[in-house]
Amino acid sequence: QEFNLFADQAQMEIFEQYFYDLDQFERRPGSDNEYYDNAQAVRDKIQIFHNAISYPVGDGSQLPSDTYRIIEVTIAVELNSGETITTVIEQIDRAEITKYSMSPLTMATSKRPVFFIAENSIYFLPSQISGQGKLVIVKKPLKPYWPYIIHNQSALYNSADPKIQDFQLHPSEENNLVIKILQLAGITIKDFNLAQAAGQKELITTQQKKQ
Repeated sequence: QEFNLFADQAQMEIFEQYFYDLDQFERRPGSDNEYYDNAQAVRDKIQIFHNAISYPVGDGSQLPSDTYRIIEVTIAVELNSGETITTVIEQIDRAEITKYSMSPLTMATSKRPVFFIAENSIYFLPSQISGQGKLVIVKKPLKPYWPYIIHNQSALYNSADPKIQDFQLHPSEENNLVIKILQLAGITIKDFNLAQAAGQKELITTQQKKQ
């Protein structure tokens, strides 16, 4: 049971770090191939969690429960000529709605709709816009669950349990997962040498990636 808790925390820490790393690499000079390659490697790891779904465009459309980050929202818009085009809907901050609506140049229209997030729902402007759109998100990884049975007062891994859920991270993260889980276990059992050794190994690995 403790392992499953450690596994979930370790996976989420690695997953969330992707976005900090990607932001850092993308800020570096574009001509630097090393940083470009590092950024692409992170994108590849995030790509595993991309999910494109049909989505009803209308006020208060609920986001999928596993949404971690929105990548893109599009909608098919029919023009007066009868032609249908796919439009990317721009995301704005909820606090900026008034500012956007004050100028004809930035005001939302059916040809240039916008959306904002409130209480885990998407709201679109102009409000009369509706239809079937496409939502591309980064979804949260499922919680790892390694089932077990108790035998002679010891917990034994049970691979036959249908509820099993393995890690969803890229295979290259195996070492990082081991290090993080060891670090969490060391803190829990108050083995600070183990926690310190795992922490040092994690620091070395992180520095090597960002050099």
